[in-house]
Amino acid sequence: MRTLIINCSPVRDGATAEIVKTAAEKLAKACEVETLCIDDYAFSFCKGCRACHATGRCVQQDGVDAILAAFDRADRIVAVSPSYWADVPGQFKAFIDRCTPWSNTHQPHASLRPGKKGYAIALRTGPGMKECQRIIDTIAHFFGHLNIPCCGSLGLCGVEYREAVAGRRQEILDFCAGICAE
Repeated sequence: MRTLIINCSPVRDGATAEIVKTAAEKLAKACEVETLCIDDYAFSFCKGCRACHATGRCVQQDGVDAILAAFDRADRIVAVSPSYWADVPGQFKAFIDRCTPWSNTHQPHASLRPGKKGYAIALRTGPGMKECQRIIDTIAHFFGHLNIPCCGSLGLCGVEYREAVAGRRQEILDFCAGICAE
């Protein structure tokens, strides 16, 4: 079983990256793990041309193709996202927008290998879960349009810097325990 963990943050070594690392260590005990950081890929914004609605393909060829190839290889996808103004970071949102050719809202559309399961981990610096839930909802909505059911989520409040992740390690490990078992 292959699991992809995506760091949805543009920060390669912050709290989100530390959560990705912790999750990868746990999941590597039960399945093959691949990690990626959204900021390691160069891609343009969606042009809104809707050419993909007729062809099921994007007119732009760039880093989105490599990320979606990783999505296709995976059986489980774990998206780990911090809060940027109460939602996913702009880089990840731009990626979501570029996934329109794979969206099940129009025909024809490209599709990923079936049978995948998705999971969301959201983190924020403040104390309220409402903001984490909004991020989780964004990720679940995105997964849904790719025909990937979101099978679990974890919200972590009060996490600003990578050092804060150590105090939440057990929650992350417990959440990840069942991902490859399903």
